[in-house]
Amino acid sequence: MNANSIFQFLIPKDKKFFPLFEEASKNLILIATELHEAVNAPLKEREEIFQKMTDLESKIEDITRQTNLELSRNFITPFDREDIYLLITAIDTVAGNLNGAASRMKLYQVDKITKSIRKLTEINLEACQNIDIAVKELRNFKKVKNITDACARINKLENKSDNVYDKAVSELFENETDAKNIIKYKEVLSVLESATDKCKNAASVLESIAVKHS
Repeated sequence: MNANSIFQFLIPKDKKFFPLFEEASKNLILIATELHEAVNAPLKEREEIFQKMTDLESKIEDITRQTNLELSRNFITPFDREDIYLLITAIDTVAGNLNGAASRMKLYQVDKITKSIRKLTEINLEACQNIDIAVKELRNFKKVKNITDACARINKLENKSDNVYDKAVSELFENETDAKNIIKYKEVLSVLESATDKCKNAASVLESIAVKHS
């Protein structure tokens, strides 16, 4: 047993932070799922789905505030305080981008959903599912490889997202003649691509935590 393992054995089992991380990542999957459902649903059903997303983002914001409050109250934490802050902030930021994409679709009245938008929401959903997989492994660090594997998948998804985005923007400028439509669709595509970037940021934090405790 190395020194880090001994330290982990001696500190009290965390009952505050891990449940908060897991609740945040669970809600992150839900918001990504709602977005993917929205772009595949009839127009008349989207308003209700978008409202669910707003409610879910609010829940994650509440969890983020609670996590930061616990950081201020607790001297002993399951891992570095900075990493706790970075992880919960990263999850919160992904949620904000996903809901931001929905808000722009509503604001700009993007009624016709393109294949590229659907593909980017699918990629984001898969990335959020992998964040959840990694977060659940943080409780005991017994399967660090599961964390690093999930992070590797997220990195691949981010590369895939870049390719989808680049192709979609290229086709948009090539085929669309209405300047307003170019602005509207590029804005939505950009926020969706940014959401995957933020998933990669979360993966970087998770991988850093895993390496420190392996």
